Amino acid sequence: MRARLAAIAVAGLLAGCASDRIGFGAGTAPSLPASAPRVTGVEPLGSREHKKLVSSFGGDYRAPVAERLLNDVMRRVAAATERPDQQYQVTILNSPVVNAFALPNGNLYVTRGLLALANDTSEVAAVMAHEVAHVTLSHAIQRAELERRSEIVSRVVAEVLNDSAAEQQVQARGKITLASFSRAQELEADQIGVTTIAKAGFDPFGAARFLASLGRQSAMRATLLGEKSNQSPNFLSTHPSTPERVAQALSAARQIRAPGIGENDRDRYLKSIEGMTFGDDPAEGVVRGNRFMHPQLGFAYAAPANFMLENSASAVLGLAPGGAQAMRFDSVKMPDGATLESYIVSGWIEGVEVGAVETLNVNGLPAVTAVAKGDEWTFRLAAVQVGQATYRFILAAKNYTPDSDRAFRQAIESFHVMANEEAAAVKPLRVGLVVARQGDTVETLATRMATDRPVERFQLLNGIDRNGPVREGATYKIIVE
Repeated sequence: MRARLAAIAVAGLLAGCASDRIGFGAGTAPSLPASAPRVTGVEPLGSREHKKLVSSFGGDYRAPVAERLLNDVMRRVAAATERPDQQYQVTILNSPVVNAFALPNGNLYVTRGLLALANDTSEVAAVMAHEVAHVTLSHAIQRAELERRSEIVSRVVAEVLNDSAAEQQVQARGKITLASFSRAQELEADQIGVTTIAKAGFDPFGAARFLASLGRQSAMRATLLGEKSNQSPNFLSTHPSTPERVAQALSAARQIRAPGIGENDRDRYLKSIEGMTFGDDPAEGVVRGNRFMHPQLGFAYAAPANFMLENSASAVLGLAPGGAQAMRFDSVKMPDGATLESYIVSGWIEGVEVGAVETLNVNGLPAVTAVAKGDEWTFRLAAVQVGQATYRFILAAKNYTPDSDRAFRQAIESFHVMANEEAAAVKPLRVGLVVARQGDTVETLATRMATDRPVERFQLLNGIDRNGPVREGATYKIIVE
C-alpha cells in the first residue's frame, strides 16, 4: 500500500518503537517466514513454528467448506507438478490482505483476503501452482545465495579496498541484479503455474483473470490515495508489473487451449466462501472509513477526515492523499515508573526535537501531547492512558499548518472508551452472494454492498471490467453486514 503507507511517510517515525509496541490486527502482512519463497532460507516448520507463523497473520480462519475445496484443488495441482509425490495441507489465514505462500514442508497458506478476490477454482489453483513452483524451483535458495554473494562483494570493496564510492556502486548494481532476478523468478513461476493448472484440468486462463484483479485492486488503492496508478515496468521492482504478468499468462494459456475449455467451477467456489469475514476482524479492531474501533479492547477514535487507514499487526497506519501527511497509532507498555510526561519525551522518533508537553483530559482519560520537529517533517505526538494500557498517536505532516494541527488534535481528542452498546454494534463484514435477475446491472447489484465505493468494489470483487455487464442467472459476490 504505497510502500506500506510510505513507511508511515518517514522511516524515523517507526524508530524507537520496536520493543514495546503491542499490535491490533492482521491487516498488514507481516514479514513472511524465512523458508517462504522470495525470502531467504528453506528450513521446514515444525508444529510450534507453524503456530507462530499462523499467529503472526491473525491466526487461522476456520471455514470447513472452503478448506475442503482448497485441499481438493491442491491435491489436483500437486499431482500435476514435477513432484506429484509431495503432499500439501492448506491453511486459511485470518488476514484481509491478499497473500499466499508455500513452504517446502508441504504447508500452503492463503489469506481470506485472497479468497475474497478470487472468483473460481481455476484462479485459486493458479495461485497455488505459482507458489508451489517457487518451492519446486528452489527460488528462495537461489535468491539467498545471490544476496550472500552480493553482500560479500560489497564488504570486500568497503573493507579491503577501502573505497566507499565503489561500494555504493556495487550495492546499486546488486539491487538491480536482485530485482531482475526476482522478476525473472516471478515470471517463471507464472509460466509454470499456467501449464500446471491446465494439466490438472483447470481453466488455464484463471491465472490471467486473477492477475487482472490484482491490477485493478492496486489501481483502486492508488485512486483512494489520490495518486496515479503506475503499472509500467519498473526494473527496480521485485515483481514484474501486473500488465506484464497478465500478458504473459494470457499468452501461455492461449498456447494450451482456447478460452472456455477447462474447469473453473465458479458456483461451487463462491458457495464455499459465502459468509466468510471480509476486511478486518472485529476481534482485532476494524477500520470503517476514517474511524478505527476495537470493540474487544473497548476504544475508538476518528483519524483526520481525508486519511486512508489500514489495520496492521503492530499498529494502525494512515496516509492522506498525496502522502504529505501520515499517522501511526499503537499500544505501548511504558517502562516501570515512567509517567506520560516523561514517556512522550523519551525518544519515540530519532533526530527530532520535542517541544513543550501539554497535559490533556481526553474524554475523561489522562493524556499528554507535544509537537516534535525534524528536518522535513513536523509531528504531533500524544499518549492516552486507559487503565494499565497506554495508546500512542504519531501524526506527521511535511507542511505543518494550523489547519493540519487542528485536524491532528481533533483526531487525538476523538479517542474514547466505547460504551457497551457501541462495542456490540461493531459487526464484521461478510461475503454474501446474489443472483442477477432480469434487468439487473452492476449499479443495481452494487446497491447491496455495505462498503464505500460500492460500484467499483463490486466490479473488483467479481472480476468485471469497467462498463462490463452482469449475466442474468449468474451468481455474484457482495459485501454484507
